Amino acid sequence: SLQDKNALHLYSVNGKYLGSEVLKEEVSDLCVTGEYIVMGSLQGFLSIRDLYSLSLSISPLAMRLPIHCISVTKEYSHILVGLEDGKLIIVGVGKPAEV
Repeated sequence: SLQDKNALHLYSVNGKYLGSEVLKEEVSDLCVTGEYIVMGSLQGFLSIRDLYSLSLSISPLAMRLPIHCISVTKEYSHILVGLEDGKLIIVGVGKPAEV
């Protein structure tokens, strides 16, 4: 049924439909940052997608608890993830040497 499906739809500023991607998880929060969409799900996955193709940039990271909120630092160096149990997870962005 349609109620069991989740999708991410992309439109231009003028309202032209550009594409969509069916999602396996239920999105709880998302943040558009530069050329990426950072998404958290109620199933506990943190996903980073390309803004224009909607394809996954990296494999989703499992947080093991539902994600309630996401924020990206001003310098785009870290992703802040708020979990259901009140914990704040800080994920470094970039190559290991940079993080």
